Amino acid sequence: MTVSFEEYAALARQLAEQRRAGEQHAAAESERRRDLHAAVDYLHQRLTAQGHRLDQLGRAIGIDQPPASPASGAGSASPAGASAGPGPGDGASDGAAGVSGRAGVGAYPQVPAGEARLALPTAVSPAGAGVPAQRAAAVDPVVELELARRMAEEADRHGQQAELLAQWPALLPTWSPLARAVAVYAGCGAAAGVIVLALVLASGVGLVDGFTLGAWICAGLPAVAFFGGYLVLGRWGRPAMVAGTPPRYLPLGFLICFLLVPMAYCAYLLLVRGLR
Repeated sequence: MTVSFEEYAALARQLAEQRRAGEQHAAAESERRRDLHAAVDYLHQRLTAQGHRLDQLGRAIGIDQPPASPASGAGSASPAGASAGPGPGDGASDGAAGVSGRAGVGAYPQVPAGEARLALPTAVSPAGAGVPAQRAAAVDPVVELELARRMAEEADRHGQQAELLAQWPALLPTWSPLARAVAVYAGCGAAAGVIVLALVLASGVGLVDGFTLGAWICAGLPAVAFFGGYLVLGRWGRPAMVAGTPPRYLPLGFLICFLLVPMAYCAYLLLVRGLR
C-alpha cells in the first residue's frame, strides 16, 4: 500500500501537533511542580518561625518544651513530598496530617496486610471471582497545602492573642502601672493597719508595752507593708513578655505605707474618743 505525499504530510503535521501538545503539557506540569516546591518552602519557613516563637513564649511563661520528635512537621512538608505526583501509593499520602508535625499521625490508619486483604470490599464478577474494589481518589497536594496554609494562619492568630495576653501582668492586668502600684501599696498598708489595731488591743490588756507599740506603728509595720508591696509588684505585677522590671514607684509606695499605718492608728484613737 503506497502512501501519497498529502497523506504523509498530514501524518507529519499530526505528529508535530502531538509533540507540541506533549511539550506544552510537560512545561505546564513542570511549572506546577515548581509552584508546589515554592509553596512547600514558604510553608516550611513559616512553620519553623512559628515553632521558634512558641518556644520563646514557653520559656517566657516558664514551660519547658518537650524534645522534638524524629518525625517533625517540617520533614513532612519537604519539597520531596511536593515533587511526588498524586498517584496512589506514593510518598505524598500523608496529607494535612503530616503537616501538623505530630509523630505517628498519618492520613490513613496502618492495617496489617492480612487484615487489609480481609477488609477490602470486593465486587463479584460474572465468573464468581472476588475482585478488589477500586481504591479511593488520591490526595491532591494543592488541596493539602491550602489546608496547611489555613491552619498556619489560624496558628498565627492564636499566637498573636497569646503574645497580647503575655504582655499583661497577672495582677490587675487592665490597670495602668501607676494605678496598680497605688492599689498594691494601699492594700499592704491596710493590712498593716489591721495589725496595728490588733497591737493596740493587745496593748490595752497589757500584752504589749507602749514603746513596742510605738516602734511598730512608726517604723516596723510601715516598713513591712512597703517591702510587701514591693515584692508583690515584682512577682505578680510584671508581664511575662516584657524585658526588665516595670516601675514600682518606690517613693510613692514609701509615702503611702508610712502615712497609712499611722493614720489607721489615729483613726482608731478618734473612734475610741468618739464612742466615749
